[in-house]
Amino acid sequence: MKIAIVGSGSWATALAKLLTDNKVELFWWFRNTPAMEHFKQRGHNPSYLSKSYFDLSRIRFSDSLAYVIENAEAVLLATPSAYLQQALDALPKDAFEGKWIISAVKGILPEKTELISDYLKRVFDIPLERFITVLGPCHAEEVASEKLSYLTFSGLNGEMTQQLSGYFETLYLNTRINDDVIGVQYAAVMKNIYALGAGIAHGLDYGDNFLSVFIANAASEMTRFLQKITATRALSQKPNYASSVYLGDLLVTCYSLYSRNRMFGTMIGKGYSVKAAQLELGMVAEGYNASKCIHDLNSNLAAEIPIALTIYQILWQNAAAESAFLDLERILI
Repeated sequence: MKIAIVGSGSWATALAKLLTDNKVELFWWFRNTPAMEHFKQRGHNPSYLSKSYFDLSRIRFSDSLAYVIENAEAVLLATPSAYLQQALDALPKDAFEGKWIISAVKGILPEKTELISDYLKRVFDIPLERFITVLGPCHAEEVASEKLSYLTFSGLNGEMTQQLSGYFETLYLNTRINDDVIGVQYAAVMKNIYALGAGIAHGLDYGDNFLSVFIANAASEMTRFLQKITATRALSQKPNYASSVYLGDLLVTCYSLYSRNRMFGTMIGKGYSVKAAQLELGMVAEGYNASKCIHDLNSNLAAEIPIALTIYQILWQNAAAESAFLDLERILI
């Protein structure tokens, strides 16, 4: 199997490490040509997970996106959601014809409030049956340091989903599969919003006792939202929302010191403006745009999601974090 990688950040680099450890041939697109040349000469990504070294004989680098996609059988998308459309829109409509798409994008496209699978269907006519998403409680830094992690591959074609997941499985990475390809994408969007909230709570000096209550309520709220929005898609899946790709990913994103959404939220709780927090973080916090996207989606869906609404009001409507959380305290159970 030849796999193209679209993206060169920490998550793309961690996934590439899994694939090269399994001797998969990669075609890897870099937007940043100097970084690509450094990688080719030194054997590691100079900007992300720079202590991880690669077998370069397994990788063909290129700054031509069309080239890497053309030469691969499957395409791994691993860029922040805010940048994905800009990267792909210049491609011809038939660029992905006959390819399997593996999306490791942990977000929603903000311009049209679209899931990645919906965008690919609309623009490139990729059927949902050829789309697989990979998500789970899995930080790039821990994958790079070979700490045991889990990923869930979700797709409607169970046989192909199982086959592709096998290319990522190692002694330190366990893979699981399910068929809730829509639900897991929304779960990944929602957990980033709640992680921002966990960070805000930390920045406001709430303790672990409150945080445990906050996350328990967030888990229930996320389940309500997922049940309601997947019902609109006429899909028959009945997932276990307590499993790792739902609850596990929510927990690690809310608690982990690696979580950029939690870090972003902590700065907001400490009084940073959104702009100042973005500059300080220097990375994309997917939950920021996600909070507006979910708010807009829910204007028609009308799911009961008061925690997500509170985060939206703080980030987009200039609500004071301290008073907004005082209001939230009263409704948590």
